[in-house]
Amino acid sequence: MGAIDHLIGRVPLLARYILAALLLCGLILAIVYQRAGILRDGKEVRLEVVPVDPRDLFRGDYVVLDYRISSVEVPKDNMDSFRRGQKVFVTLRPNDSGKARAVSISSGRPAASGTDIVINGTVTATSGCPFNEVGVRDCKSDRRAVQVKYGLESYFVPQGEGRKIETTEKARLEVVAAVAPSGQSAIKRLLIDGKPVYDEPPY
Repeated sequence: MGAIDHLIGRVPLLARYILAALLLCGLILAIVYQRAGILRDGKEVRLEVVPVDPRDLFRGDYVVLDYRISSVEVPKDNMDSFRRGQKVFVTLRPNDSGKARAVSISSGRPAASGTDIVINGTVTATSGCPFNEVGVRDCKSDRRAVQVKYGLESYFVPQGEGRKIETTEKARLEVVAAVAPSGQSAIKRLLIDGKPVYDEPPY
């Protein structure tokens, strides 16, 4: 370590600053390029959402979204197969109206067939109330679900617009997400009454 510190100490301070800036720019560009690839090449899925929190004082308005696919029903004897913080794979399948439903969850990546799409997620709770057919959490039945986040839970919008989205009836609100073959995902557009109101720029 001493030799390395000595070598770094011989590099002019300005050069070190420039090198650090270049590394940071390279990292940012890699993140942007990866996201652009998901938005450009990923398969689109329509997701039903419930907005929760409309405002971030530091970055303008944003909406925190709770997705119907965030609750993945599992048999009771499989509840212990998952743990909080675990990376999982959720299989999505469109219903008759084209909206995605979570039909299975696994710790290993399953093979997708037909119209199924596999998305990556992280377990946030190993026991929760699943949604019923009308999109309301059902805690009275003996059915249980694993709670999952996908990295799609925050959506930033122009300042002053978050409240409009937050007060929109959930039945009118949808997100179109892009899911890459790797399972990574990104929000592509926001819909109200089936019409786009915000589109994510590719970069």
